[in-house]
Amino acid sequence: MQKVYETCPVLENEKFILRLIQKEDAGELLKVYSDEKAVPFFNSDNCHGADFHFTTMEEMEGTVKGWLLEYENGGFVRWSVLDKATGEAVGTIELFHRNGKDYFNDCGILRLDLRSDYEEKGPIAEILGIITEPAFELFECSMIATKAISPAEKRRDALKETGYCLTEEKVIGHDGSEYGDYWVCRKSS
Repeated sequence: MQKVYETCPVLENEKFILRLIQKEDAGELLKVYSDEKAVPFFNSDNCHGADFHFTTMEEMEGTVKGWLLEYENGGFVRWSVLDKATGEAVGTIELFHRNGKDYFNDCGILRLDLRSDYEEKGPIAEILGIITEPAFELFECSMIATKAISPAEKRRDALKETGYCLTEEKVIGHDGSEYGDYWVCRKSS
């Protein structure tokens, strides 16, 4: 369906590089996923109860391995977010095309997980500026949706700045659960 699963593009701007996650990223990503200040901002909706809080290399390496398998099977793409200034992986972005019987049909679901020191309006806006427009074509969708809970004020400010709007609509999960706090960006004509 989507060429993104044949060749995953590397996307970048002056500050960040987004590239397909690699096994070697596990050590740096453990700093993200063990960061107790960051975990509440991760979107684990519809992930069968996972909270993505990892404290061991074994957990992180197993998760990266699973993410790469999902990519190979066309389930989703997980990019590492690299800070050009340090060369370090400071987060990840997951994206996939979602078809559903709710408002979020023909939608790219974007999950942005960042280390807490990057949970700031500037870096978030920079990262969204890299991924949002290409995502429409890469995932053949008419809108992109991402979650930002009320306490994530800086993330919400970045979403507003980059053209996302809060919707009252709920994502309906596999088991009928409803998930809110979604922000949507529609493809410009």
